[in-house]
Amino acid sequence: MTEQATQSETASRSMWTSGLIAAFGGPFAGFLWIGAGRLAVISLIAVTAASIAICYAGFPVLPGMDLAAVGRYSGFGLMIVWAAIVAPLARRFKPDKWYAQGVPVFVMAFYATVVAGFIVRTFLFQSFSTPAGSMVPTLLEGDYFFAAKYAYGYSRYSDPFGLMTFDGRVWGAEPRRGDVVVFKFPPDPSIDYIKRVVGLPGEKIQMIEGVLHINGVPVGLEDIGPYASEDSQTGRLQRETLPNGVSYSVVNLTDDAVGDNTRVFEVPGGHYFMLGDNRDNSSDSRFTVGFVPYENLEGKVVRLYWNSSGVDYAARQVVNRAAAN
Repeated sequence: MTEQATQSETASRSMWTSGLIAAFGGPFAGFLWIGAGRLAVISLIAVTAASIAICYAGFPVLPGMDLAAVGRYSGFGLMIVWAAIVAPLARRFKPDKWYAQGVPVFVMAFYATVVAGFIVRTFLFQSFSTPAGSMVPTLLEGDYFFAAKYAYGYSRYSDPFGLMTFDGRVWGAEPRRGDVVVFKFPPDPSIDYIKRVVGLPGEKIQMIEGVLHINGVPVGLEDIGPYASEDSQTGRLQRETLPNGVSYSVVNLTDDAVGDNTRVFEVPGGHYFMLGDNRDNSSDSRFTVGFVPYENLEGKVVRLYWNSSGVDYAARQVVNRAAAN
């Protein structure tokens, strides 16, 4: 009786069970479950390294092809891959290690994925996408990018899961004029916005005939040439240069647009004035966004890594890095 029980406990795991655990918990959990501790550690290191390398190099883009569906369903593809890696090896190992039991597998996989993901997304980087064209030509619809969460310190809005409740910021750093930032929409903090910082606390901001004025002084604005987009919008592409030397392209779709001539906005302390690079098609501090509190800043946009619509983003990587320095 005892011998039969011991043999049952050390029998190899079922391929189906092992594949299912790997599909939902990743190869790390799957290898733990079948008793392959060394492979579990190797898989964790390999997956982490591959993820960092792929995101650093950027995902491949097929020009002109809408890859939004690929992005939406890529998780299911990974589940199949994880199961296919672990399941065939289930019979080669015995689950006779302490970590090959249900509770240890769950706890270790939880800490390796959920907790690690929380740390990365809260304190290091978080991925965002661009749902509209308010930041054209810097960011296009379908762009995916990383925002550095540590760039301006941390507030309750740094935590994407809503677990932090403190007010203000810790380890704070002031954004530079010209930074492209992700922030919580002041009227509704459940919504993320992406805009460019142009006005700092205590400054006076005004648009006059489509030209940005800071404390009564117009910024440099140079016409580059015509602009045309796939949605039939046409206008002018211009190079805007801020007082600190940060330079980037903006789009002027029409003269005398509603945001081309504004009142003087006096930026209060602890707040910032934001503009979209698509000046005639952006809801920003001129309109509903208003002044953005320092606390609402989530992170600084630092790297494009994919475009779901098949638009090449590599050429814009250099422009964005240059503008951020």
